[in-house]
Amino acid sequence: MRFPKEILIKRLNKFQSKIREQNIDAVMIRTQSSYIYFTGIKWLRPALLIPSEGEPIAFIAFGEKEGFIERTWIRNILTFKEGGELIAQVTGTIRQNGYKTIGMEFGIERDAYILFYEMFKRLNRNVKIVDVSPLLSEMRMLKDRYELSFIRRAGKIVSNTMEKALGLIDVGVSETEIAAEIYKILYSLGSEEPKVYVNAGPYPRIHSEPFRDSKVEKESFVSIIIGGDYNGYYANMARTVFVGEPRDISLDALKCIEEVYNLAFEMTTSNTKFIDVMKALDKVYSKYNLLDYRVVGYSHGVGLQIEEMPITTILPKHRFMRVKPGMVLAFVHAPIMLKNYGQVKKEDTFIIKEDGGLEAVTCLN
Repeated sequence: MRFPKEILIKRLNKFQSKIREQNIDAVMIRTQSSYIYFTGIKWLRPALLIPSEGEPIAFIAFGEKEGFIERTWIRNILTFKEGGELIAQVTGTIRQNGYKTIGMEFGIERDAYILFYEMFKRLNRNVKIVDVSPLLSEMRMLKDRYELSFIRRAGKIVSNTMEKALGLIDVGVSETEIAAEIYKILYSLGSEEPKVYVNAGPYPRIHSEPFRDSKVEKESFVSIIIGGDYNGYYANMARTVFVGEPRDISLDALKCIEEVYNLAFEMTTSNTKFIDVMKALDKVYSKYNLLDYRVVGYSHGVGLQIEEMPITTILPKHRFMRVKPGMVLAFVHAPIMLKNYGQVKKEDTFIIKEDGGLEAVTCLN
């Protein structure tokens, strides 16, 4: 097992106490990140029923039970051979126990399975469904020492990879060719589910999933964003280079992002509101006449997801939250978007220490 059993059980007990306070009978976990949080292991098609009291039930595909048991502390297991049987077992368990209120996680994660949710509603019309995302986000936002140790290991993987990745940039090389080499490095260093984004100018894209027909050109930016994981926990890093000699707006953009990055590092300390940092950063963007080219928001959480709560670029209400010790944050997440040049971005992952200061998880020598 990658996590001590007692830590996972402690998380479970804390979560069960929270759902009892809200009169929730049980919670159905279907997102991969929260599944790892409670079981300690990544498993495809996650399905975990957590009652308000007692042991959780894992629903595992037929033939996978023994391998699952070797990697987790969960022993209450039901197997299924196809999707219909899975939903039938979940529904049967809920009815057998008389559960009336079920929690589900309504978040931004890609594997949230809306199809399962719709099927569940049709088969359980008398069951009330409530969103437990706030409860899970609150727990997962502050990391324990085991989580921080994994994030530090992920940071070393990402930093070593980025150092090599920047050497892959050359005129005529496609985004997918660069990404392929980066993935190879990440997997060889122990990352199990890495995320790689490449934006080769001249057309900027915020979410830069690599294109095969987008190639590095002269007089443009190339941004590389790497998310590498260790035992499911991520570190996030981004760097931008200009192919050629930067001048005018391209030079101003590089100067601006460096100044924004340094100011964010200086201001992001315990008890600071994200919105206050954002206002100060906007003054820097304005100084370089780049305010209208920046994406709003500057930071997001990092952990079992490469981008998790708080997320100031997606959820405006998170901009009014305060930085707390135990958070792991990535910044500056929001790029400068320049037509005819590409995007400009510099981002690292930091741990907010108990004394309120920052510990850099990713860095370049």
